[in-house]
Amino acid sequence: MQKSLYIDANKCTGCLQCEMACSYENYGIFNTAKSRIKIFDFEHEGRKVPYTCTQCAEAWCLNACPVEAISIDAATGAKVINESTCVGCKVCTIACPFGTVNYVADTGKVQKCDLCGGDPACATACPTGAITFVDSDWTGFDKMRAWAGKTDNAARASA
Repeated sequence: MQKSLYIDANKCTGCLQCEMACSYENYGIFNTAKSRIKIFDFEHEGRKVPYTCTQCAEAWCLNACPVEAISIDAATGAKVINESTCVGCKVCTIACPFGTVNYVADTGKVQKCDLCGGDPACATACPTGAITFVDSDWTGFDKMRAWAGKTDNAARASA
């Protein structure tokens, strides 16, 4: 069974451990600017939200790449960028509806989460369990349940 990252923003404290672990895993340095996962800080709401590639089934980035530099890792299901094939045209960054494929000026290539080959450093480093690596079949169910809990059916029934 394939697994995917499950992010529970309610548990995120904004400690940036996931960003540091990601940059270290991929570049060998602690530099949050090089991370493939980002923590968005919604100051007015007082919330921190981790965000990275969701490994879409539709994979617009993969379909848009004119040189076929993005492929699917058979073991993890991750959409992986082959840096030696990537020409840095940024078409995938435009195609991604979530903005999780990013251009890296230092290399002239793009980067995105590749699930660290099946052992995501961000999930391992997260001290609060805001980022976990779970069976793919269950991630959508929990999101639907959370959404259902926020739905106010009584208000519509009386209208």
